[in-house]
Amino acid sequence: MSLIILGSTGSVGTQAVEVARKLGIKVAALTCGSDIKLLEEQARMLGVSACAAADKSAARELRVALADTDIKIYSGEDGICELIAEPRTRKSYAGCEADKVLVAISGIAGLRPTLAAIDAGYDVALANKETLVTAGRLVMAHAKTRGVKILPVDSEHSAIFQCLTHPEAVSRLILTASGGPFFGKTRRDTASVTPGQALGHPTWKMGPRVTIDSSTLMNKGFEVIEAARLYDIPTDRIEVVVHRESIIHSMVEYIDNASIAQLSLPDMRLCISYALTYPNRACGLTGRLNLADIGRLTFYKPDFENFPLLGLAYDAESRSDAARVALNAADEIAVELFLQGKIGYNDISELVTAVVRGARDEDYGDCDRIIAADREFREKTKNLLGDTL
Repeated sequence: MSLIILGSTGSVGTQAVEVARKLGIKVAALTCGSDIKLLEEQARMLGVSACAAADKSAARELRVALADTDIKIYSGEDGICELIAEPRTRKSYAGCEADKVLVAISGIAGLRPTLAAIDAGYDVALANKETLVTAGRLVMAHAKTRGVKILPVDSEHSAIFQCLTHPEAVSRLILTASGGPFFGKTRRDTASVTPGQALGHPTWKMGPRVTIDSSTLMNKGFEVIEAARLYDIPTDRIEVVVHRESIIHSMVEYIDNASIAQLSLPDMRLCISYALTYPNRACGLTGRLNLADIGRLTFYKPDFENFPLLGLAYDAESRSDAARVALNAADEIAVELFLQGKIGYNDISELVTAVVRGARDEDYGDCDRIIAADREFREKTKNLLGDTL
């Protein structure tokens, strides 16, 4: 098989490159935002046929850097979508048409490429939360129409996917959460939290935004919305349990009250490998789980009072596309401001809550409207802070 990796220079993307190399999966094309130094290194190492950079000036530099090769260079968001679609019509990658597209682009920027991959008929290994949070109905409808699979890369949704043997008999989906670095803390305790402290996740190594979101439980809220869309199940049948050891990655409870769980050491390479090789399994790239060494597994109810963004996500999912787009847009801006030291840690949840509660409920029928709404809610988030920025 062969693969296109979108966002190959990020946290998930670099791990996907590692997995592909170790499993002998041909990589046909790579994309990045602007980190062309790493992209060039990856492109030469993997012998890809095409590359793209979302940043147009970076794409120009990449074209110069790879001028001694036959690698075709694409530029901008439109170029990324063209890179995805072109092999289906022209077989332009030296006859190497990809079988799957892995979407590891972060943020709302992953939406158009995901839809382009679906429309081109690729199965999509999806590591981009924002795509399903903001446009889950649209994305899943496109996938159903084109007859392609959406293969989740998130550890929780990969776990559910692996446990979902009888989808017609599901009673509940149970998403596990590590609880982040501030488990057991109150809002008084977290009022003075610094970005450095919030970036200290106890079990996972992730990008800055998802790490902060994990600490506020916003990340788990996004996963509730994703699960509702991926598995077409209402949120009153999706529960969250805090599991500090991050060994059980999620569970499916069936109508006979049997619960099936997926267990492994916390390592994204397992989820990536499963998505890339599905419906098969490859030899393990991660460590073997030894439960006797771990000793015990613990579980707790989530703290909705001190970590209100999880409850806000449940509320947004029950409301409208506008509420979900507002949730994602406001959170991205708030986290960015926190990392820049412009707002406090508790201000993240207060700012996001204000934007979502103020959103007028509306459902969007197309990608352009979702992206426009995303821009509007980002501006509204910034405007709430006024002259303090």
